[in-house]
Amino acid sequence: MIRQLLRRRRRQILIDVNTQKDFFLANGNVCVRNHRRVLANIRRVMAWARRNNISVISTCEVYPNNNNGNGCSATDYCIDGTDGQKKIRYTLLNNRVSFPADGNTDLPLDILRRYRQIVLHKRCIDPFEEPRIERLLTEVQADEFILIGASLEGAIEAMALGLLQRGKKVRVVVDALGLHNKRQAKLALRKIEAKGAKPIETKKLAGTSRLRQVRICNCKSCQGLTRKKSPEKSKPSD
Repeated sequence: MIRQLLRRRRRQILIDVNTQKDFFLANGNVCVRNHRRVLANIRRVMAWARRNNISVISTCEVYPNNNNGNGCSATDYCIDGTDGQKKIRYTLLNNRVSFPADGNTDLPLDILRRYRQIVLHKRCIDPFEEPRIERLLTEVQADEFILIGASLEGAIEAMALGLLQRGKKVRVVVDALGLHNKRQAKLALRKIEAKGAKPIETKKLAGTSRLRQVRICNCKSCQGLTRKKSPEKSKPSD
């Protein structure tokens, strides 16, 4: 067992799922459909975690680049070594440690005392299929696990159900969750709520903010360039 997790129960832990460029930037290979609003809310939740000294456990999908092998990869997003696989910059804390998806279960005994953020790579949608992630999330003790990230109908659903099955209390920040299919996402949210997860909005968790643009995505929507311009006054004729 991880030593410090037995000594002191942490009140809250933020679980940050797949906050990567391929999921949240408009030019990403699998960009979520609600990325503009979700990006702002994820930034606010991360700021809340920093301000309140909340530990962060982050999971990131990473798939091998097989282009040098038989010609194609099983997936076309979050490919190892690409820019799209990288995390959004404001989802990274300075005091962090990262672990590859290598099938091992080793973890330092005092990991949550030494680091504010643990970044764990996975080669699958369900984080509990990775031995190291499964061990950490099973052993870590907290009064509440708070979920943000993407996608609601994929990795978020798998993360929430896995935690609930292990007797953890789960809260999902509903407006900080990216989705691809609105209908499937609604069904996923109903399912995890039926299993015991509690919904919360960003403003209830982290307070209100005037932040509307996060300046991380260059699409017109995120840069606020889609607002209708006021019609120019007609110039008098010569």
